[in-house]
Amino acid sequence: MASSAPPGADAAAILNEILSSLKSIKQDHTQLSSAVDAINGRVNMLAGIKQVQDVASAATKPVNNAPPRRTSTSSKIILTSYPGQAGVDPLPMDWGNKDPNLRGPVVVARNQSTIRRRNAIGAHGGSYAIYHALAVASKNLDVDHKPDFTNTEPAADIGPFPQWSDPKKIVAMDPLGHLAPWLFKDIIRDENVEIRPTIAVTRAHMKLPELEESVRKGRLVPDGKICLNESGELAVTKFAVEPVWYLPGVAERFGIDEGSLRRSLFENTGGSYPELITRSDIKLFLPPIGGLTVYCFGDPAKMSDPNVRLALRVHDECNGSDVFGSDICTCRPYLIFGVEEAVKEAQKGGSGVVIYFRKEGRALGEVTKYLVYNARKRGTDKASEYVLRTENIAGVKDMRFQALMPDILHWLGITKIDRMLSMSNMKHDAIVEQGIPIHERVPIPDEMIPEDSRVEIDAKIHAGYFTTGKIMTMDELSNVRGRAWEDVDH
Repeated sequence: MASSAPPGADAAAILNEILSSLKSIKQDHTQLSSAVDAINGRVNMLAGIKQVQDVASAATKPVNNAPPRRTSTSSKIILTSYPGQAGVDPLPMDWGNKDPNLRGPVVVARNQSTIRRRNAIGAHGGSYAIYHALAVASKNLDVDHKPDFTNTEPAADIGPFPQWSDPKKIVAMDPLGHLAPWLFKDIIRDENVEIRPTIAVTRAHMKLPELEESVRKGRLVPDGKICLNESGELAVTKFAVEPVWYLPGVAERFGIDEGSLRRSLFENTGGSYPELITRSDIKLFLPPIGGLTVYCFGDPAKMSDPNVRLALRVHDECNGSDVFGSDICTCRPYLIFGVEEAVKEAQKGGSGVVIYFRKEGRALGEVTKYLVYNARKRGTDKASEYVLRTENIAGVKDMRFQALMPDILHWLGITKIDRMLSMSNMKHDAIVEQGIPIHERVPIPDEMIPEDSRVEIDAKIHAGYFTTGKIMTMDELSNVRGRAWEDVDH
């Protein structure tokens, strides 16, 4: 007698076969989806930006007559581009050309009307570019917003100077950045390309509490033009500058090849700018860093006049001291001294200039700076260990790298400095190496140095800062100690 299958066996076999078929279909679907994604990615990368955008736009048109809802981003993510890619047509850029029309504008925007004409990597706004991205993502800012530059022209004339067309003298800013929307208005109108200024010039009043004391003690005398009144209020012309890097020139300043610079910038910004690697034809980069502000006292035209005296302070940002009055360093006192001396020079018929760079904490940042402060104050805060504390934490004593700093002096037309209100050997050497002589170096007066900042200033003098006084030995530096956190009477 033939054996029979147990009850339900046929049904189980059929169910297993169905499940196996479904699994196979699912695998096939997954593989097909992956293949489609790969093809789409390859089309996006190789077929050209313009064509991909056109296809994407056509595929997403609404089927009714209702107006489409404007989105904050383009329909395709474009990770990078390549030289000669279809649809990529960067506007010509001949850095250093004396003729603005032959030199060309800096174009970096990624909106649909401009992305194929870009001749620069990065984004406008420096470190504020991220906030721009947040505004677009949250739909607080239309991605296609077009600025109205009516009445925003510079409030003072500057240049042009021969330095503007020397590609070796200016490599870290756009010498035409204050005039870009007006110089290239025809390109903006005819080609629908976004071109923005990277420099703005305005006039203002400045009021610092220390300057009221300067007037009261007779160091400053109100003249109604520069020092306006008994409270020490000052008239000032201000120039805000965002960085624009000409990569071959930046590499040359640092004595490295352009390829090494591009790779380091790419890798040390988390791979944020792949076109640094894929677009060797694009030579401009707008880095995500802070810029600088020029404060000019007196007639701005006198900054470039070789027949009048110029007093200058180049100051690197220190928020804790400059704004909030921390006394662990000499930053605010030296800044105030620089402003006061600049005003005096302008009142005597010369020119006074203070340039403020956004390089917080020696460009190491405020977090690293505070970690160094903790290490100093929890140990023995000795001048002999000042540099070592920073190197132990950051791996380097200073990342301000003053090689790019003199560019703003070239842009202002400065050809000599009569009084340099700085003790920094690095700033001095960078300026002199760029062919700008310094006739006199002026240290901060001893009476303006806070007691707790002796550690900093004495250590810096030992390391090479200019002084008209004594340079201490390491043994003597070991006896220069800062205030402990608990020492409220020091």
